[in-house]
Amino acid sequence: MTPTPLPAAPGQETVWDYPRPPRVEPTAELVVVTLDGHPVATTTHAARVLETSHPPVYYLPLNAFEPGVLEAADGSSVCEYKGVATYVSVRIGSRVLPRVGWTYPAPLSGYEILTDRVALYAGDLTCTVDGEQVEPQAGGFYGGWITSRVVGPFKGSPGSRGW
Repeated sequence: MTPTPLPAAPGQETVWDYPRPPRVEPTAELVVVTLDGHPVATTTHAARVLETSHPPVYYLPLNAFEPGVLEAADGSSVCEYKGVATYVSVRIGSRVLPRVGWTYPAPLSGYEILTDRVALYAGDLTCTVDGEQVEPQAGGFYGGWITSRVVGPFKGSPGSRGW
């Protein structure tokens, strides 16, 4: 059963207006990521992937990351739209967040903008978009970032498995 979308106020987007297959678009929003107060990445050149029922997933260019914070991690997964993803860990000093991000080294047609970009799970990282701290998408599998700019309900929350 599809849930009832929440109404979007002026300046907001409802994730139920996002398409499937997902749309990808550049954004000039200021995206800042830190771990325990230490910088991980900063950019105004991210890309947002927008998919029905999901908050946006932000992909940051590799050059936005501080030197040495990204490390290759084991494993891969496949998205029917974007292709094969590989995983990365984030390291700040002796602290490592394993498999906290992913990238598409050779994305499928239509998603080439994701080349040389990394998306991050917001759970253990502090992530902000234009100064607003994001809330991670529920469920632990999806990597969407929830801000006041978007309204749901969002896939990943309890009871959303069949959406």
